[in-house]
Order: sequence, then structure tokens, then C-alpha cells
Amino acid sequence: MPDIINLLVEYNFLRNAVIAAVFASVLCGMTGTLVVIKRIALISGGIAHTVLGGVGLFYYLGWNPYLGAFITAIVAAVVIGLVKLHAGEHEDTLISAMWAIGMASGILFMQLKPGYNRNLMSYLFGNILMVSRLDLIVLGSMTLLVMIVIILLYRQFLAISFDQEFAGLRGLHSDLLYILMLCMIAVTIVVLTTIVGLILAIALLTLPAAIAALFTKTPGAMMFFAMGFSLLFSLGGLLISFEPGLAPGSTIIILSGVAYFLAIILRKVMKQIRHRRQFRD
Repeated sequence: MPDIINLLVEYNFLRNAVIAAVFASVLCGMTGTLVVIKRIALISGGIAHTVLGGVGLFYYLGWNPYLGAFITAIVAAVVIGLVKLHAGEHEDTLISAMWAIGMASGILFMQLKPGYNRNLMSYLFGNILMVSRLDLIVLGSMTLLVMIVIILLYRQFLAISFDQEFAGLRGLHSDLLYILMLCMIAVTIVVLTTIVGLILAIALLTLPAAIAALFTKTPGAMMFFAMGFSLLFSLGGLLISFEPGLAPGSTIIILSGVAYFLAIILRKVMKQIRHRRQFRD
């Protein structure tokens, strides 16, 4: 195993990757918990895959693709949120359509630009080792923005996550809060694009929070443990992939997926042990 400290001191790109992983982990813990509680992973996946359309368009025009990702993610979140609230029976169809159109248009726009293959792969699957100082500034700003909004509206977000209709009856602007929540998720997805890419963003968004949900039911604790799991998987995947030269994003997701299935098995074993102890008593 390489000397991690020496590598971090010697290579700027590794330090940037670790900092990016910290930012992404904070976002995954906070927004991923809301996604799991609200059970809107499908909606989050629709937003994630629609983003490629904006990335492709801005790349084709010679503008910053991540600006296109940010704008497209917010627009997709608002549109999907409005349809969910006012035309729920068409929700699945709309998400599927936006998912397909976003992916297809993004690929076509990149195909019209020379050298699209390399860039397409980087946006689809990410590369945490290519994070620049400017990327870190953007990631840090987005992380701070999402943290402030979620902290200020923590109770309101939890209220609509558990029972949106009841929250509305209690006087909360539940529809507006729901769309704002989707926008926070959209921002998180854009950040994760840098780490694991658009294809795998939804996995890193949900798996750490899902593991945390297996062992605690308190939303605050879920957020805390989800942050820890996300950071563990991100740094672990980065470490595992470094020497053999594997794709960091894919390694991070595989590690997260394996951990999730192991957590399910562990929880089942723990339940059986508790049940046997209760039976003996």
C-alpha cells in the first residue's frame, strides 16, 4: 500500500480529489437522506440523466459544460416537481421521456464536436482525479449553498418528506418546499458529476443514506452516518483504484454497492440474534 501522506503531499491532484470527496460526502449525507426518506430515487435519477442534454449543448457551444449541467438540473427539477404535484399520473412517463431525451441529445451534441469521445466518457463516468482548483471552488460554493438551505429549512424538509399533505394542512408551503428540495438534489447531482459522472451519481447519492437507514431511523443520525459512509466509500474507492489504474468512479460505486448488500445481510443477522435472545428470555 502506498504511503498516503507522502502521495498527498507530492501530488496536487490527489489532494484535490480528497477535498472533492469531502464536499461530495457532505452533500450526499444531507440530500441523500431526504431522497431515501421521501423515496424519490426515480425522480433523482431522471434529473441526473437529463443533465447530459445541457452538458452536451454547452459543450457544443464552447461554453462551460458544468454551467449547462447546473441550469439543466434546476430546470429538470422544477418541471418534474410541477408534474409530480399537479399531474401525478404522468410522472413516470415524463421522467422516462426527459431521461431519454436528455441522454440522447447530450450524446448528439457531443458527437458534433471534435474529440467528443474522451469528454463524453468523463461526463458519463466522472474522474475525481481530474478535479481542478476552480472545480473545488465551485464544489465548495455549491456545498455551502445546499448546507445553508437544508439547515435553515431542516424541519420543513423533514415534514414534507414524511407526510407532504399533512405538512400542507399545517400551513407549510409544501409544494414550494418540495420543488426547492428537488433543486437541492439537482445541485448535488451536478457536484457528483465531477466525482462519479452522471450515470453513477444516483448510486452515490442514495446508497450511503440507504445503509444509514438500515441501522438508525433518526433523520439527523441518518445524515451524519450517510456523510461518513459516503466519505469512506469515496476515499476507499480512490485508494483501491489508484495503484492498478482502475476507474475511480466505478470503483467507488462498486464499493458502495457491495457495502449496501453486506449491510442488509448484517442487519438480518442482527435481527435474528435479537429474536433468539428475546425467545430465550
